[in-house]
Amino acid sequence: MLKPIKNRSWLFILPALILVGGSTIIPLITIVNFSVHDVFYGNDFIWVGPKWFIQVLNSKEFYDTLFRTFAFSIIVLTIEVPLGIFIALSLPRQGKFVPFYIISIAIPLMIPWVVVGLMWLLIIHPQWGSLGSLLSLIGFQIDLNNLVISWSVIVFVDVWHWTSLIVLLCYSGLLAIPNVYYKSAQIDGASRWKIFRYVELPKIKRVLMIAILLRFIDSFMVFAEPFIITKGGPGQSTVFLSHSLMRTAAQQFDLGQSSATSLIYFSIIVLFAWILYKVMEYQS
Repeated sequence: MLKPIKNRSWLFILPALILVGGSTIIPLITIVNFSVHDVFYGNDFIWVGPKWFIQVLNSKEFYDTLFRTFAFSIIVLTIEVPLGIFIALSLPRQGKFVPFYIISIAIPLMIPWVVVGLMWLLIIHPQWGSLGSLLSLIGFQIDLNNLVISWSVIVFVDVWHWTSLIVLLCYSGLLAIPNVYYKSAQIDGASRWKIFRYVELPKIKRVLMIAILLRFIDSFMVFAEPFIITKGGPGQSTVFLSHSLMRTAAQQFDLGQSSATSLIYFSIIVLFAWILYKVMEYQS
């Protein structure tokens, strides 16, 4: 006779384990298998060992796209984090218009990446775009063949799309601060800067680190908006690591090299996510 199972808690996480296994672990194993083989049409596999990893790590294109990706992440984080904190601090903590403010701020997050890229590409068009036509009246045209302008546009679009995430996370952290802290600071005569520095910032530090972690991971995987708006131009100046990976896999159908690149890409993201997590753990 079978003994009854005393601990049934594993049954509750079984669906999640199946989902993770089907959507993450199995594809990862497949990519690992591709990365050590030369793949041909007809499912012909030839073992090549670390050949593709060596080729990718010796490729100038890989380091160029990696540098651009890091530069993009650093630029957008440098803008979005202070801006998000500032907006969160400026929002009222209570009142009948608070839901309206929150919903308005969250709207950009609800728009898919592809739609954001297409929307802003139309807006800045010099002929039928609202912003592009307005700027044309004063003699300025958004020329996406200009390096500075193309980078400025894709950075602006990312800031418009994702600053709301920083705002909402920081705002939730600010709401959790008891009012007694503010009253004590006012009694002590603390300035607005000191209230932020010694009261608000320590209390929102953990949610802020989570926001930075999420934004770094997402910005490092940027693809849709730059691909739609600049198509990698001018030249190769806005080709990021995700674009290069897509070209290798989808256009050249070089599954071995693209799998090796994606594993290196994945390792970099995991490494920096781990570093940020450790910093967050240390700060707590």
